[in-house]
Amino acid sequence: MIAERLALDGGRPVRESWLPFHRPRIEDDEIAEVVETLRGGWLTTGPRVKQLERELAAYVGAGHAVALNSGTAALHLALEAIKLGPSDEVILPTYTFAATGEAVAYFGARPVLVDVDPLTLNLDPSAAAAAVTDRTRAIIAVDIGGVPCDYDPLLELCRARGLVLIDDAAHALPARYRGRMVGTIADLTALSFYATKPMTTGEGGMLLTDDGRYAERAQIMSLHGISHDAWKRYTAEGSWYYEIVAPGFKYNMTDVAAALGLRQLTKQDRFRAERAQIAARYDEAFATLPAVECPHVPDWSETSWHLYILRLQLDRLTVDRAQVIKALAAENVGASVHFIPLHCHPWYRERYGFAPEAFPHAYQQYQRTVSLPIFPGMDDRDVDDVIAAVSKVIDHYQR
Repeated sequence: MIAERLALDGGRPVRESWLPFHRPRIEDDEIAEVVETLRGGWLTTGPRVKQLERELAAYVGAGHAVALNSGTAALHLALEAIKLGPSDEVILPTYTFAATGEAVAYFGARPVLVDVDPLTLNLDPSAAAAAVTDRTRAIIAVDIGGVPCDYDPLLELCRARGLVLIDDAAHALPARYRGRMVGTIADLTALSFYATKPMTTGEGGMLLTDDGRYAERAQIMSLHGISHDAWKRYTAEGSWYYEIVAPGFKYNMTDVAAALGLRQLTKQDRFRAERAQIAARYDEAFATLPAVECPHVPDWSETSWHLYILRLQLDRLTVDRAQVIKALAAENVGASVHFIPLHCHPWYRERYGFAPEAFPHAYQQYQRTVSLPIFPGMDDRDVDDVIAAVSKVIDHYQR
């Protein structure tokens, strides 16, 4: 890293202190809500979890919400609710995080990978249509970076072929597709509240659906397959008696996590506006750099701006993406990559025999993506420093 600094600017980075790729925005009212929960004595699943389910469902406009301990749990229970089996197939984009594919593998079912739209990095509806077989049970769409998929053709395909549409919306709160908020479009929607997500509970997730049967099944399976509200066993209105109706899982959210989420939920519009302002400044600055491309947001969508994915024109640079990220780190600016396509990982390569070029759009775009810091709490100087660092590195390595 020292050598890189010397190579670019005689050893002096753009900023003196480290700017992380992401930092959660936790304010005093979140802290107070968590402290009040701790003092109240109810730590695990209880009234705050139920309140968060109600308030988030109302905010999004979904019929039902089931709070869980991760977005992965939400995907798992979505597939369990539709009774996915070992002989089934689920279509999903290769350009996604591990959870999307592994949730399918939990059932012994086959994750059928398809290529993506090179502009949005989201599932290509035509590729999904071409992959449907008699064994296909569902399609999982992924809203990369918070940009919603093109859902109308996916919905048309699913309705025509009797498939379930699941939205992996881990990045997408509170994005909109043609005016509809994500969480109200697919048959089932999985949200993530991981520490880096637009809304955080530290660790957590939510399953949204308008189908009461799916919601009831997910609720039961989220806590050992116990019927009814198991958490009420410890309230005045509860009973010691319970029944196991299925071999469930331990996926329930805690009240401590929900306390943080309740306050975070009230700030989603403000947080998105702050990220959008940062993105607008990036767009303006980077439009003048010929060796990079700014993110593509279709006219019919409103992204959450969870990620700002800059794309490098590698033919105009003398180095690869890894060296660009290393150079940014030398300027004290954190960056990341979203994502390594699933078909490039050993499990998928070895099990299904994929070559990197099997999905050309996903593979080509992956090689040139860099995710820049974009989070509420970044001040003007932080944004200036990111712009300065990117400009400096790109200018230095430009052919």
